Amino acid sequence: MKRIAITGANGFVASVIRLYGSGRYEFIPITRKEIDFSRPETVYPYLSGLKYDVLIHTAANAVTEFCAANPELAHAINVESAIEAARAAKDQNARFVFISTEQVFNGRSDKGPFKETDEPVCVTNYGNYKLEGERYIQENLEDYLILRLSSMFGLPMPGVRPSSNFLMRTWKALKSETPAKFTPNEQRGMTYIMHLADHLSEILELPSGIYHISSRNDLSTYDLCRRIAEVLGYGEEAIQKYILSDTERYADRFRDYRLDGTRLREAGIDLGTMEEDLERCLKDFGWKE
Repeated sequence: MKRIAITGANGFVASVIRLYGSGRYEFIPITRKEIDFSRPETVYPYLSGLKYDVLIHTAANAVTEFCAANPELAHAINVESAIEAARAAKDQNARFVFISTEQVFNGRSDKGPFKETDEPVCVTNYGNYKLEGERYIQENLEDYLILRLSSMFGLPMPGVRPSSNFLMRTWKALKSETPAKFTPNEQRGMTYIMHLADHLSEILELPSGIYHISSRNDLSTYDLCRRIAEVLGYGEEAIQKYILSDTERYADRFRDYRLDGTRLREAGIDLGTMEEDLERCLKDFGWKE
């Protein structure tokens, strides 16, 4: 049985991977209790003391506002510690799996979806930090995967606390009858987290390189959340009242950071569409028959 060390082990992505991969892999969970990723000098010594076949590095601070307000600290967490983790994996002859983001394309002015070969352009510290980590890995490692994730969604389950996502935000707005704003000036992917659980074994065996993990979506964020409300069974009156269009957000420039998943499909892994993901998630949790 392969041994997989996984950082950020209590986070959304890592929790799902661990929960559904527990019968196939031996996981070594690494949390803030084991490593303080704000202190990069502690990362390599700790990881070098473990034995593993694969190191999945999910640990990061992905809060855009935090990264903008604390650039040095955010760089230490998101770049310097990632590099130390990559060095440790390389010296163990282990495969290094780096979790990156759609946000590496948040500065592009043209339309997506973007392929792995398209040039990233970032306008946020977080996106640039992930891109810096990607480039180090590509230049210094041979056995690696860089997985750029779209916005991942799911619902709470034992041992798994989802990150804030469009499904939960839309449902909470409607359930609590509290209006929420969503921008029509943005397009991005919304991918069911269970795809990572379903295809983990196949993904880990892919040739080294960058891969986009995203289902297909052609709706703006506002229209996407309207669609979620419809699928949840709400009528037009409630949708108009509680799912509001935030036309001011990104009014200066339309943002499109959708990821093209063609390379993954060519490897036999088809993540389908946002609509299919939404239907499956609601059925999985008994919200829909």
